[in-house]
Amino acid sequence: HAVSDPAAHALRLLDETTLRFAPALTHPGKIICIGLNYRRHAAESGLPVPTTPVLFSKFNNSLAAHREAIPLPPTAHQYDYEVELAVVLGRRARNVSVEEALGCIFGYCTANDLSARDLQTRTSQWLLGKTLDKFLPLGPYLVTADEVRDPQNLSLKCWVNGELRQNSNTADMIFSVAEIVSYISQHFTLEPGDVICTGTPEGVILGMAEKVWLRAGDEVTVEVEGLGRLTNVMA
Repeated sequence: HAVSDPAAHALRLLDETTLRFAPALTHPGKIICIGLNYRRHAAESGLPVPTTPVLFSKFNNSLAAHREAIPLPPTAHQYDYEVELAVVLGRRARNVSVEEALGCIFGYCTANDLSARDLQTRTSQWLLGKTLDKFLPLGPYLVTADEVRDPQNLSLKCWVNGELRQNSNTADMIFSVAEIVSYISQHFTLEPGDVICTGTPEGVILGMAEKVWLRAGDEVTVEVEGLGRLTNVMA
């Protein structure tokens, strides 16, 4: 019985407010991101709906933990948030079908694909504006795939200083999680521990008529249904 389980007893005694979190993964082999993967986000960005997934990457220097401060370097000014569903691979995937793809996933977590829009749009390649230090908070938990009944029906939300900015659902994805995993695996091998950030819905600052970019002191909280809330303060 759980009452007699020492580990379960210890967990009940933990106070989350006193814990120091790490990123949900600390050394993924690859971090792959999908751009413009929500219909309403593509519309607010003034861009056509992609016909194939748009891939870019982040590096491990961008990983950050729940409640970790995010430095905003002076080399950019247009700082933006992006709540995303992140997928963590549990087995090698090479040339897997859409039907096989979800079986390759170990679990899911919440991600915030922070972006420096002025650096992102400086050239046709987005990398510079995407992989600044600590620009991918990931967590607070890694939830195993068996606990997520349908990755295509999860609410996503983002708050800035308590104000709700993003409020959508993974049902608005252009390419489903299974389609993304299958598509990537047709081109290169996915390994256990690889992370895929599956895109953000509408509500980002970039899509607003009046753009007030993130600045030091702003608190950003992102949440994917059932995966926990991830909070970081810009510094």
